Amino acid sequence: MDTITGMRTFCAVATEESFVRAAERLGISPALTSKYVGQLEERLGIRLLNRTTRSLALTENGEAYFRRCLDLIEDFDELEASVRDSQFNPKGRLLVAAPIIFGGTYLSDAIAIFLEQYPDISIEIRLSDNFVNIIDEGFDLAIRLGALKDSTLIAKKLASTGIFLCATPQYLAQYPAPVHPDELVNHNCIVDTNFDSGNQWPFVVNGERITVKVGGRLKVNSATATRALLLKHLGIAFCPGHVIAKDISAGRLVCLLSDFNAFNPGLYAVYPHNRHLATKVRVFVDFLADYFADATGL
Repeated sequence: MDTITGMRTFCAVATEESFVRAAERLGISPALTSKYVGQLEERLGIRLLNRTTRSLALTENGEAYFRRCLDLIEDFDELEASVRDSQFNPKGRLLVAAPIIFGGTYLSDAIAIFLEQYPDISIEIRLSDNFVNIIDEGFDLAIRLGALKDSTLIAKKLASTGIFLCATPQYLAQYPAPVHPDELVNHNCIVDTNFDSGNQWPFVVNGERITVKVGGRLKVNSATATRALLLKHLGIAFCPGHVIAKDISAGRLVCLLSDFNAFNPGLYAVYPHNRHLATKVRVFVDFLADYFADATGL
């Protein structure tokens, strides 16, 4: 017997003032009703009911316990009802972390549609190109781009993305474009420290993955800042496709060493590993997976 069953049985007996009537109300036998109450008293170490052959009455402790049980059972039933309801009508607030440009363009468009479909869910988006610890900082999930580290988080891939090495035509007019990764040692390389590789840039040469240690006068921890520095003709850098797609199309930036690009990143939704994933999180992740399934140019 679990505690809730014992409490329900005791309350039924106290309300009906009869084991027989309580048994009928609960749909169990009088013997089982008496057994449950006895087990509850034994667990508590007190007598809840004074029994005689003709009547029963609550003890002083039983009276106090009965009043609290009624409140607790009501709260428990309301909790179960709300959880069951949320399975079919998700509700609540989602706190989401996302990169600045991606969150302000692609993600905002997706969220506008999501909120129409789920009117009882509200969303707060916090945009930052810095890495956030979603558990310590209380986020429900984060949108991340790039190769992910092993962690205790669940990661669901939403789409494939691109990370491109590029520079402006003006920079390349001063410093000839590299035709091989080894030639990057002759260039000012802007390092985005959000990439795990740091200044050890990965490439594929003759089918093998290599790294090239690059140097330069600039390090930042933001893709948007990297783009701004590139557009000031200050060097060569890797940058996510969703940040520089328009610049490439307009000719403001030129892609370099594409045949050697080793990045095969993705767009991911990451969230804590909980045994029972909140419905609001599950429906949002599933929605994003469907929304970005055919996405290109991210």
